[in-house]
Amino acid sequence: MPPAVKKSKHESTQRYLDIAEIKEDCVVLKDGTLRAVLLVSSINFSLKSDEEQNAIVSAYISFLNFLEFPLQIVIQSRKLDIDGYLDNLKKIEKEQTNELLRIQTAEYRQYVSELVQLGDIMTKRFYIIVPYNPVSDRQTSWFKRFLALFTAAQKVKLNQTEFVKRRHFLFQRVEHILTGLNSMSLKSVVLDTQSLIELYYNTYNPDIADKEKLVEINKLRIE
Repeated sequence: MPPAVKKSKHESTQRYLDIAEIKEDCVVLKDGTLRAVLLVSSINFSLKSDEEQNAIVSAYISFLNFLEFPLQIVIQSRKLDIDGYLDNLKKIEKEQTNELLRIQTAEYRQYVSELVQLGDIMTKRFYIIVPYNPVSDRQTSWFKRFLALFTAAQKVKLNQTEFVKRRHFLFQRVEHILTGLNSMSLKSVVLDTQSLIELYYNTYNPDIADKEKLVEINKLRIE
């Protein structure tokens, strides 16, 4: 009898995810639906005047009333990552010609590093996920929507023409959301492909994300 094949103890996380691929600033799910992710700023509502608070509330109500599709709001709390800031300080330290300033820069860099480690400082980020599902569109017939209930779980491979079409409708929704957020004095930006990959990588690999940094997609080599 042939020897038994030993199964890997560590199966890939990807097989359990709904994500088929990430490209052209959007997430393609296995059922053929698309997602765009917006990074949104925050405002200190309690520090606003009564008039400003009323204006924000009114803008938020209008924003909700004009929505014709669902949204997902995600808040992530992560340990503050200052590696880039510390690397920049280290570079300044090496280039410093004044010995006193070089020593002060080194001491400051060490102080900031220890402060973040001891204080366990957290940072919050706010995201809005904008979906596009063609089978749930109002123009789709009832029969197609009913049929989709039985096929949504199946993996759907989109051709480029269909992908471009769905992406167009998705980003029409994104523009609508950006306008609504701007009316509430909230700044927002659409995550590009690299940012989306990093977001999902950090989300599903919190234990190793700090140790194993991702390579930028334009620097990847496919052999």
